[in-house]
Amino acid sequence: MQMNNKLSRNLYMIPYAIWILLFVIAPILLVVYYSFIDTQGNFSFVNYEKFFSSVYLKMTLSSFWYAFLITLISLIIAYPTAYLLTKTKHKQLWLLLIIVPSWINLLLKAYAFIGIFGTYGVANSFLEVVGIGTQQLLFTDFSFIFVSVYIFIPFMILPIFNALDNVNPTLLDAANDLGASKWTTFRRVIFPITLDGVKSGIQITFIPALSLFMLTRLIAGNRVITLGTAIEQHFLVTQDWGMGATIAVFLIIAMFIIMFITGHRKRGA
Repeated sequence: MQMNNKLSRNLYMIPYAIWILLFVIAPILLVVYYSFIDTQGNFSFVNYEKFFSSVYLKMTLSSFWYAFLITLISLIIAYPTAYLLTKTKHKQLWLLLIIVPSWINLLLKAYAFIGIFGTYGVANSFLEVVGIGTQQLLFTDFSFIFVSVYIFIPFMILPIFNALDNVNPTLLDAANDLGASKWTTFRRVIFPITLDGVKSGIQITFIPALSLFMLTRLIAGNRVITLGTAIEQHFLVTQDWGMGATIAVFLIIAMFIIMFITGHRKRGA
């Protein structure tokens, strides 16, 4: 009976293993292979030499800086929002209303913000009313970070909300009975318990933010150049697949490092 169960589990794992092999391992190996191919189709390390030049290193630092800002701002907004949601009467409904915009196509949202931040958009109309006057909002760092935060913030709120919602109320009562202030209770009880939710939110936000490319073109007007933008340019414009693959390799490595750092570890392990 035990052997039959083991055999059944192994059989169920076959589709999963095939999926991982075809759509995860094979594409990564293909990207690694192309990273060693130069523009002439020869095996070479020239792409890696280019990547460690000042141009690409600055681009990498810029990508990490923007991803850090987007993640930090999203976290600062998402944590208190998620906390307030857990205190509301219809918290699941409010959470749904926050998540629903993430179902809208990214391209549609980008074009909507082009209209909002444009010269004759809603934002500039408001600035005119309050006496500030028309400003260049579109194609700036501000617009890029604002729209990126708007897009990623539901993905930051959701894991934090789930972590906060699962906090045992008796722990808060115990902290209150022991005379702990609200700040002490948050710092010593609530935040450590919900840290896994924060880490999940950071993963979901930081990793995609590293490889943004559509918003850099539509919202930032290519004034913000990220690793994702460089990959798109090399594959679609310059046709230098080797260089694009090389950047992708380092992006994959960075993603694995971030996942390792923010991964969940059992206490005492």
